[in-house]
Amino acid sequence: MIVGSALFMEQLDASVLSTALPAMGRSFHVPALAMSVALTSYLLSLAVFIPASGRLADRFGARIVFRAAIGLFTVGSILCGQADSLLFIVGARILQGIGGAMMVPVGRLVLLRTTEKSQLVSAMSWLLIPALIGPIAGPPVGGFFVTYLNWRWIFYINVPIGALGMLLATLYIPDVREDMRSRFDLLGLLLSGTTLACLTFGLEMGSRGVTSPATTLAIVGVGLASGWAYLRHARHYPEPILDLTLMRYTTFRLSVFGGSLTRVTVGAMPFLLPMMMQLGFGMSAAQSGLITFTGAVGAMAMKVTATPLLRRFGFRATLIWNGVLSTASLACCAAFRPGWPLAAIYVVLLVGGFFTSLMFTAYNTIAYDEIPRARMSAATSFYATFQQLMLSLGIAISAAALEASRHITGHATPGLIDFSAAFLVVALISFCASPVCALLPRDAGDQMSGHRTGPLQASKARGFAP
Repeated sequence: MIVGSALFMEQLDASVLSTALPAMGRSFHVPALAMSVALTSYLLSLAVFIPASGRLADRFGARIVFRAAIGLFTVGSILCGQADSLLFIVGARILQGIGGAMMVPVGRLVLLRTTEKSQLVSAMSWLLIPALIGPIAGPPVGGFFVTYLNWRWIFYINVPIGALGMLLATLYIPDVREDMRSRFDLLGLLLSGTTLACLTFGLEMGSRGVTSPATTLAIVGVGLASGWAYLRHARHYPEPILDLTLMRYTTFRLSVFGGSLTRVTVGAMPFLLPMMMQLGFGMSAAQSGLITFTGAVGAMAMKVTATPLLRRFGFRATLIWNGVLSTASLACCAAFRPGWPLAAIYVVLLVGGFFTSLMFTAYNTIAYDEIPRARMSAATSFYATFQQLMLSLGIAISAAALEASRHITGHATPGLIDFSAAFLVVALISFCASPVCALLPRDAGDQMSGHRTGPLQASKARGFAP
């Protein structure tokens, strides 16, 4: 629950910020669409520094790193509240991201190293409950602050939560660590960081037309060249910062690929939905917040059913068919119009939140099915890096689709048809995850879920037998 509370702070911050983007754009005198960089700069910072999180936890201990990460995130929040320009808040969000890069992966590492595999589905579900309260509370809280107070309060709210988190981490988080057998891979961190930074920012800048096509291609080209250099480096370094040999584990590899496609959607939704409600429907921030939080309520409802569903159907079937249902609910968002009854919008978002949350509980668990304990640190860093990269890519792709549709339709600001096009683009990408999941072995994760086991083995899997 302590680790989940750190997730709560991070998710609250992200969902509150999404609601406040139009108001922040007016404050900084920039278009609302340009504020997407405030989201991607944070996610970029996460992607760049997450690879170091597991190694730092092994060297200095999980408690010290986890506590320092919460402190850094809190300081970054204070600076965000003081921002007076887009450039200032981008810098503060990068600082926040450095804290978040260590906070969540190290917390998950503590959980993975202290929980039996047969209990991991249940543990992941409990872990995500506080994390889901953040998206539930974020939109209405953010809408209230933006409409009736000031958007700066959306960052100051992190200060008491961060102080409490540091205290609880000091008292209760175990000092989990592994023996370091090799030097820290500084060159690998520089190369992987350059790759992720150039690819993410190149796509982000290009999606909004901020840079010329030649400049965008140059930035992406540097990222690709740095990635090629990292691949050569990782082949010869004994313990690289991102260990590509982990992709030899079937469940880990397919969870990375399938989860990456699905996370494009998750990255796009907090950006597209509040903007659609405010720019397309003409709602206030408070009104849009009271609608967009519904998806998180659906995600919360799923947590009590994740374990029995996975036990009944297994990981493979759940990921295939649930992926189709999750994508269909996202595609329905493209049809939203001001004439829709609010109840119908609530139902679509509620159902979508349910199916999407089940997807990620399954992905985040099955990824570690075959990973040995000694490689958990490397696996959590690798997996979390791709998580954040694809969330950033989701924002960039949705912003690019929105901008492209706006140019085609000739709208000065994005209209409802432009938002519909963006939703359909990310839905199509998300749909591609189901064929990837079909490649999983039929018995993948059965030890974790209790699927296809006899009565005694099922009892052991649930923890009811010695």
